[in-house]
Amino acid sequence: MDFLELAESRYSVRSFSDKPIEREKMDKILRAGQVAPTAINSQPQKIYILKSKEALAKAGTLTKSVYGAPVVLMCCVDTSRACNCAAEPGYSTGEMDVCIVCTHMMMEAWDLGIGSVWVRGFNADQAAKTFGLPENIRPVCLLPIGYPAENAAPNAQKHFSRRPLEDTVEEL
Repeated sequence: MDFLELAESRYSVRSFSDKPIEREKMDKILRAGQVAPTAINSQPQKIYILKSKEALAKAGTLTKSVYGAPVVLMCCVDTSRACNCAAEPGYSTGEMDVCIVCTHMMMEAWDLGIGSVWVRGFNADQAAKTFGLPENIRPVCLLPIGYPAENAAPNAQKHFSRRPLEDTVEEL
């Protein structure tokens, strides 16, 4: 399918099957993140694959929004690698870069038949402490991924609702 069809068909999966993700598919998902654009190609992302029972249980203490996914990708920024914007002192592109990386992985997963849900409903400091992350690594978002359960479906009230382009786009 073309990209727009892929983007329109993708939805936030909140019910996962227990079917494991094949290694070659996981590698493609991670590769999609690797090739994502980042400011001056700084590649400040650090992705942790949470799939052991212990790691998934820890993720579950941070947020209820892992939805029983067999894998959670914890997408972090390495603040020592992030680009600090010369045009705006004090502004780092790291979090934005990691969100782009996460989106690439999310879309590649969907193209492979693997669902996901982008999650930010957790405390980043607590996540770093829970997983014993180095001081320069800061969690940005979680990406629970897995094959959708048979009953998985888009949220009928929200998924298909889009504001008109004239409300979101303006030419200056």
